[in-house]
Amino acid sequence: MNEQFREFLRAGEQAGRRFRMAIPQRLPMGAGGNAIGRRGGRSLEFLDYRSYQPGDDLRHLDWNAFARTDRLTVKLFREEVNPHVDILIDGSASMNLPGSRKAEAVLGLAALLVRSAANAGFTWRSWIAAEGCRPVGNGHISPEKWQGVEFSWPHDLEASFRRLPPSWKPRGIRIVLTDLLWPGDPAATLWPIASGSALTLLVQVLAASDHDGPEIGPIRLLDVESGETREVLVDDGVQTRYREAFDRHRLSWSQTCRRLQTIFTSFTAETLLTDWNLSELLSIDFLRVESSA
Repeated sequence: MNEQFREFLRAGEQAGRRFRMAIPQRLPMGAGGNAIGRRGGRSLEFLDYRSYQPGDDLRHLDWNAFARTDRLTVKLFREEVNPHVDILIDGSASMNLPGSRKAEAVLGLAALLVRSAANAGFTWRSWIAAEGCRPVGNGHISPEKWQGVEFSWPHDLEASFRRLPPSWKPRGIRIVLTDLLWPGDPAATLWPIASGSALTLLVQVLAASDHDGPEIGPIRLLDVESGETREVLVDDGVQTRYREAFDRHRLSWSQTCRRLQTIFTSFTAETLLTDWNLSELLSIDFLRVESSA
């Protein structure tokens, strides 16, 4: 693995010493609305309800709720929550754009979240979405010892997931780190990721240039995933259309996350790396500050 990538992992792991992962008792409005347990166990203590997902135990269906709402709902019990984190890193070439700090932010954030999981006593496994979703070498131990993390997949995360989905633990926490910069239906990507999890967190990591779009003037566009190039003259109209399309795309993902009860958050790499400000994840109780840090 690129030794510079290992330095990014070390920096993120160091920053993660300040945090402890905490499963929210109740997800923020629109992102979930289901209560889930803080620890696994053998208890059958009832916690709350959530929407039915294929593969759920039919014995837990609440038919009274179905009669009232015409929606299939299951009872969620504490034993259904597995204190295990599966974290998927998008290995697409677009995650390592020249001149941006996107790869640094993604790897640092992955290491930070894994360290926060370790501080909470959770187990974890890291995955890379490349030619299929495969486990990262040594991905169950300290991030600085991970092997095989690269950003060279010439397609997007959805294509990787279709080729070979990860064998994630059921009822665990799933975290996906990606830029989301590909066309298509967000639900087609998100549904198989969120299905069967106790909690799913989708983290969009962008470069500042992803937000701002191209500068005015003639430019050559290079698709880092396909290698195709295109000459474009950027004017005010092109900039406006880019930003409008960008906002629509992100809104589509955000709305899909609400519908599929997934937490969605977005970071700009260059900003995140200045101070590791994770106030949004702290505000929903996904992370807590370690009192001993």
